[in-house]
Amino acid sequence: MTLQPVTVPFLDLHAATAELAGPIEQAVLRVTRSGYYIGGPETEAFEAEFAEYTGAACCVGTGNGLDALELALRAMGVGPGDEVIVPSNTYIATWLAVSAVGARPVPVEPDPATHNIDPARIEAALSARTRVILPVHLYGQPADLAPILALAKHHGLRVLEDAAQAQGATWRGRRIGSHGDAVCWSFYPGKNLGALGDAGAVTTSDPEIAAEIRRLGNYGSSRKYICETRGTNSRLDPIQAAVLRVKLAHLDAWNDRRRAAAAVYLAALPGLGLGLPSVLPDADPVWHQFVVRSSRRDELQHRLAGAGIATLIHYPVAPHMQEAYADLGLAADDLPIARDLSREVLSLPIGPHLTREMQDRVIDALLQQTG
Repeated sequence: MTLQPVTVPFLDLHAATAELAGPIEQAVLRVTRSGYYIGGPETEAFEAEFAEYTGAACCVGTGNGLDALELALRAMGVGPGDEVIVPSNTYIATWLAVSAVGARPVPVEPDPATHNIDPARIEAALSARTRVILPVHLYGQPADLAPILALAKHHGLRVLEDAAQAQGATWRGRRIGSHGDAVCWSFYPGKNLGALGDAGAVTTSDPEIAAEIRRLGNYGSSRKYICETRGTNSRLDPIQAAVLRVKLAHLDAWNDRRRAAAAVYLAALPGLGLGLPSVLPDADPVWHQFVVRSSRRDELQHRLAGAGIATLIHYPVAPHMQEAYADLGLAADDLPIARDLSREVLSLPIGPHLTREMQDRVIDALLQQTG
């Protein structure tokens, strides 16, 4: 098959930056003229604004989302010999953060309908070494938090949420960001709230956790040149903070555009033999990804590429099947739901700058290939 030039991009990051070009350029110039190039008023202002947006008492900026997870785990006292409950179906960063602090990731299979961790399976995975339950709000779909929080409270465990894909999503009418003990964020450029480079944060209503994350990310120092513990260097850059402040003001509107696009897909795609996303009654997702399932995923992706439509796979190799975790001794069949998802999921184009004309091309191509 001869591939056609891409006519429908998977995500148009240039359009997002172009829409806000003037305010973004002014924000960057404001930083360059300020003389504050590490921390300072722009970083402090974003932290305050994002904490208020999420309903958390505190926000601590970090260099990226992986650092946010690792620092939060360390601030909770997780270390060698401990275990952390993680989804079997997630981006590898969730597992890597657990490994980085010396703990063991214990995978729990997802609900096949939502692709998020199945709360009903968590208790069987707990042990005397379990310290934290780490749900992921995958694709911008909030995980089923109520039973997870109740289970954690019953067993005296912490809940650390990975909300890298869920900026603006709500659970039972409240924005993700303050339900668990701490919530970790990535502001990678492709996220719903994306910087112009790597950036991350942790929100929490526990001031002790916030203070420890800030200390650990500042070389382990709360006072300059006085190192109380072995920390690292992971701080939110003020240029990225300034850009995020601009975009935060538009996040809800851009998420509404994503919701509208998801509604079009959900209305047009039933009956094509595709597994469509399922949303929990208590959740209001922000559709970071619109993920369908197909038993002939690779063929479908190739045919869509032939029609000029870009798609991605989130994710083609489940964490337990990665070479990096061969030491866990898990075979592919040990976690069959995650295995099958990795072989069947396909993410369709979605984003705040996906036009209806582009979306109609995607739908028409799917009708031709699956109808």
